[in-house]
Amino acid sequence: MKMASLIRIGVSSCLLGQKVRYDGGHKRDSFISDLLARFVEFVPVCPEMEIGLGAPRDSIHLAEINGDIRLVNPKTGLDLTDAMTAWAHRRLALLEKAPLSGFILKKDSPSCGMERVRVHHEGKPPTKEGVGLFARLLLSRWPTLPVEEDGRLNDSRLRENFIERVFAYHRLEGFFGKTWTVGDLVRFHTDEKLLLMAHEPAGYQELGRLVATAKGKPAATFATTYRTRFMEAMKHLATTRRHANVLSHAAGYLRDVATPEERRELLSVINDFQRELVPLVVPIVLLRTFVRTKNIAYLASQTYLYPHPKEMMLRNHV
Repeated sequence: MKMASLIRIGVSSCLLGQKVRYDGGHKRDSFISDLLARFVEFVPVCPEMEIGLGAPRDSIHLAEINGDIRLVNPKTGLDLTDAMTAWAHRRLALLEKAPLSGFILKKDSPSCGMERVRVHHEGKPPTKEGVGLFARLLLSRWPTLPVEEDGRLNDSRLRENFIERVFAYHRLEGFFGKTWTVGDLVRFHTDEKLLLMAHEPAGYQELGRLVATAKGKPAATFATTYRTRFMEAMKHLATTRRHANVLSHAAGYLRDVATPEERRELLSVINDFQRELVPLVVPIVLLRTFVRTKNIAYLASQTYLYPHPKEMMLRNHV
């Protein structure tokens, strides 16, 4: 897969092996640091270090105080909410100048946790219902940006979905970041057809209707609407059933160019995938081979066949 420009992803610094944790340690993640780092440029962020807390340091946590969720040092009683909020707004403004295509956050962190962060209550047991303060502001500012936690990336389907969203977001930003025509838009949308169908068929259809009304609309307004709905569709996990439907649809393009034996071979492999006897990469590789050898131009341009670098081998596990 050829990238038009470098993809930048924000990441909690500790996941890259930087010793910024409250105990002076790190939480280096091998998928992020060893594999993903080969294909993207990381922008490390550690909210707690960047507001001057240092490492090692006292641990901090979220606490409910007078009905409000605050970020506090339980040892000293120091309330860090305002300091973290002010810094986060400044940091996000800087990140906006060199756009990101995704963000990976440290799970359970009172600053970076994306969900189920521990919240302390006076006189009651803690509950896992919070969102890290920096994470909450990040998600609010960029609701369509692909964001995940390191823990969730251990799930092969969530990991593949996140990386697909990162590359899709990057393509969208690249397309709408330059001058485009309605014809260009139709071609872009057509190339994304099978990928969108694997995630949310209804989303693909809705986006198609949107494209049909693009002529005469303000470009910036249309781009925002299209991008938002596109990324909403991509958040849906591509299920085995939807993948099988997309692969069967693609197999239809072999009808006039492949032999009966070749078509049976592809359909047999798709069936094996649907029965979960082989991973997705098996029918995908066979389909790519037919697309190349039979010169099927329509399928050759489909991002579904190459949504991210094949060297990442993400489809070997779904």
